[in-house]
Amino acid sequence: MHVKGLIVADIVQDKTAAEPVDYSSRWKQLQTNRNWLGFWFMMPAAAFLILFLAYPLGLGVYLSFTDARVGNPGEWVGLENYTWLLGDFSEGWQFWKTGDSVFWLSVFNTMLYTVVASIIKFAIGLYLALLLNRHMPFKAIIRAIVLIPFIVPTVLSAIAFWWIFDTQFSIITWMLQGIGVISETYHINWLGEANLARASVIFANIWRGVPFVAITLLAGLQTVSASLYEAAVIDGATRWQLFRHITYPLLTPIIAVVMTFSVLFTFTDFQLIWVLTRGGPFNATHLMATLSYQRAILGGYLGEGAAISTAMIPFLLAAIMFSWFGLQRRKWQQGGKDG
Repeated sequence: MHVKGLIVADIVQDKTAAEPVDYSSRWKQLQTNRNWLGFWFMMPAAAFLILFLAYPLGLGVYLSFTDARVGNPGEWVGLENYTWLLGDFSEGWQFWKTGDSVFWLSVFNTMLYTVVASIIKFAIGLYLALLLNRHMPFKAIIRAIVLIPFIVPTVLSAIAFWWIFDTQFSIITWMLQGIGVISETYHINWLGEANLARASVIFANIWRGVPFVAITLLAGLQTVSASLYEAAVIDGATRWQLFRHITYPLLTPIIAVVMTFSVLFTFTDFQLIWVLTRGGPFNATHLMATLSYQRAILGGYLGEGAAISTAMIPFLLAAIMFSWFGLQRRKWQQGGKDG
């Protein structure tokens, strides 16, 4: 009986193996299966991202390991570009002293520019959001006016600030002269002195970035139920307690996303700096993005410029992780536990 059962099983297996697979029916299932529907909708966006984002990123990382120049594909040089920029790690904690001083200055400028501008943009944006969330006359018009700095093209904004900070015709200098702070014969070199130039470009970035933070946080405030504030006021809560225990906790996920985008936009800023100062004076306002452009496009050293751009990736990943953990901390709003 056991032998007969084995023979029957072999016959059934051979018959099954001989049957042709109907691939057309499987293709129809993929077309109509709801589990695959989202995949098909994602395909155009995925193809776009791969073509215009993933491929250039991969090519840039590859070029950073070569000595490619304009018109010359170059050869593989390994970590030579990074050693030239970062320095010799065999020197210990003093490795940066053996690296490219201009590169490290651009790293300092980028961090200073990003941290200062992002913090001030958040503070002013949050204040404006809280203000615009109140009942006031002409609120819709005021919201539209607040958006103007963000919707104006960056180059036009930079040209306007280039005139505002002009040494001879600066309106700020003219106002300071008018109120007697400085003499009429003294002209402030806003973009010609290192610290003033840094402060000027940071101010321009803040002016342009505040509307994005304000409007996005305002949208988050609109979702907070008024009954929560009413109940807290009945219990005797002050304005600070309302903000600390209701507004801020409920806005935390929005703040995480807004600050992530704000940091990314600021860290990778190029147009504003390039139009205003082109990295000057004496590299005092060079960011990593502008230095990469100068070395790769204007200087022709594609490998070195790509290495500078690739060095920006860890900082950008850190900003993304900040957003991720910020969202994870407030899972309770979606029915989970607050981590």
